Order: sequence, then C-alpha cells, then structure tokens
Amino acid sequence: MDLSATGEPVIVQEDTQVHVGINLRPGTLTLTRNGKDFAAYHALVEFTSVHAKPWTAEKVKFSAKGPDGKSVGLTVDLLNDTWDVPRAGVPAAIWKVVTLAATSAGDVGITYAPPGGA
Repeated sequence: MDLSATGEPVIVQEDTQVHVGINLRPGTLTLTRNGKDFAAYHALVEFTSVHAKPWTAEKVKFSAKGPDGKSVGLTVDLLNDTWDVPRAGVPAAIWKVVTLAATSAGDVGITYAPPGGA
C-alpha cells in the first residue's frame, strides 16, 4: 500500500449520517407514482443525528423496476421541511422499510475490531 497516515481522527457530531441498504423480496413492495406502479427491490435508508440529537430516518432511496421493466430510482423524504418531525402522509409500508433497515443493522451482528487490536 502506497499511503501513510498520521493523526487522531475525530468525527463531527453536528451532522452524522449512517446509510443502511436492504434488499427487498420481489413482489413485497409496490410504489405508485403518477398512476404507475414500480416494484421495489432495494432500499437505502439514510439515518441522521443532527446536533447530537437521537437518530432519525431522513430519507429512503428505492431502486425499483417500472412497468416497462427498466430500473428507476425513487426517493422519499421522511422529514418535514424544517427537519423537526416526520413528514405527513408517508405510507405505513415505507415506515416498515425504515424499521427493517434499522433493526437489520443491529440484527446482523456486525462487530468490528481493528486488525491486530491497533
């Protein structure tokens, strides 16, 4: 490896984000936009913690197949315009996706230790 590094990295707590991607079983979630149905197959849920407040889901980016079979991206903003409460009218099925992403991040049992305990 042709790289060196020095210092003690510190994260900035003012706006920390975590993105959790989940694969959705085909046929389990249909998104409808402008009268067209899209079969979602992947969701990337973006969680954020602003100013050391509790984690909250900010948005979900879906990958889906349209009626023509082509893949499209659909994004759902989960917070209102002032970022202080959930956006009204978000379907319950989308909140279920957020819950699946949040629980799967902990449920998969991810643990990490640096190589050699460094």
